[in-house]
Amino acid sequence: MTATTLTSTNPTTGEVIDRFAVHTATQVEEFLAQTDAAQRVWAATAFDDRADVLRRAAERLRSRVDELAASMADEMGKPLADGRAEVEKCAWVCEYYADNGEGMLADEPRRSDHRSARTVYRPMGTVLAVMPWNFPLWQVFRFAAPALMAGNAGMLKHASNVSGSAVAIEEIFAESDLPDGVFRTLLLPSARIADVIADPRIAAVTLTGSEPAGRAVAEVAGANLKPSLLELGGSDPYVVLADADVENAAAVCVESRLTNSGQSCIAAKRFIVVQEVYDEFRAAFLQGMQKAVVGDPHDPRTTVGPQARHDLRDELHQQVVRSVEAGAEVLLGGEIPDGPGAFYPPTVLDRVGPGIPAFDEELFGPVAPLIRAEDEDHAIALANDSDFGLGGAVFTEDIERGSSIAADRIRTGNCFVNAKVASDPRLPFGGIKNSGYGRELSELGIRTFVNAKTVAIAK
Repeated sequence: MTATTLTSTNPTTGEVIDRFAVHTATQVEEFLAQTDAAQRVWAATAFDDRADVLRRAAERLRSRVDELAASMADEMGKPLADGRAEVEKCAWVCEYYADNGEGMLADEPRRSDHRSARTVYRPMGTVLAVMPWNFPLWQVFRFAAPALMAGNAGMLKHASNVSGSAVAIEEIFAESDLPDGVFRTLLLPSARIADVIADPRIAAVTLTGSEPAGRAVAEVAGANLKPSLLELGGSDPYVVLADADVENAAAVCVESRLTNSGQSCIAAKRFIVVQEVYDEFRAAFLQGMQKAVVGDPHDPRTTVGPQARHDLRDELHQQVVRSVEAGAEVLLGGEIPDGPGAFYPPTVLDRVGPGIPAFDEELFGPVAPLIRAEDEDHAIALANDSDFGLGGAVFTEDIERGSSIAADRIRTGNCFVNAKVASDPRLPFGGIKNSGYGRELSELGIRTFVNAKTVAIAK
């Protein structure tokens, strides 16, 4: 049966927040036609005019920060402080591309045998974004800000459980005087998105989400010769070497593991510690995890809210159960609490290694596997023993050595030294292997969905 509504459910209480009518096939056709026409007009606008829209969007985001943070807390359980920070980050990315987008897309002269030659960067058309629930605003704005600044239009198919955020994003752009139709939210179930991708008025598609979702979208995009960008899951290794500042490393690792209540693609997922400092790190890490405050995301004391849905919480628990059955030891947490809400406690597993689910699979929640390494080489081998390759970190007091390991030995799209991995408008972001392909943010992000066209003039 085809869904006629999308439901937003509060993961703290289990209560239905709202229901949204699914757009009909007729409405989708109207939106595609409107956006296709609007994009052609938008592409002809000056960079200054596009920048003005993005700056107004930043203002609107900041003016609605409390409302937007509360909506995310209700729809997917994000603690209010995290929600406010997410809104500010969205404003930042709008301002970043408003300030820098024109220069990033400036014509580039080329040497050739012609009188002159240059590369020009022109918008592709309408970019369809298939986005996840875990960062309901940031994931969208990090695609939309560069895409719109480049002269593209955007269409958003958001995760069904955050449809309120999806509607709010369209409202923010409308309130920022973006011409009607240049950004459109589609309220659709996932089963209907393949037809939209295949539509000739869609020029390209970007997806942030799970590996299966990425494979499905890439298959349809490839069959229709559409460029695509995929940012998928991760099992980010954080490697702690013998000369690391162990207390600092443990604090950074706890912070990264509990980012967004553990529901982040680039949260630390595997903690690989050389045996010389393993026991010291374990003690400090456990102490940090025990300090987390689990509770209602509207409570300012809460640092870990509920998981976004009950089924996701239950799947996470089964990964813990299967890991224990395979030989892992629970040091903290590991039990579903009584009472309402999709809560899961900060959990620490010891005696984890290859062949145990907590090592082999992505853990999308506040579960931390500790992995003992014999030495530096063994630690790096364990870090690379994964089908994923999104982010990673290395902790050492030898900055030169740490930089070399991050650059040349740990195989990921992002690797930081003595710091947690985080996306930043100024830095390219993306993964390798089963974590996807393509790069967002920085100048690479705005050039992802443009036509790099060669223009040459005869002698």
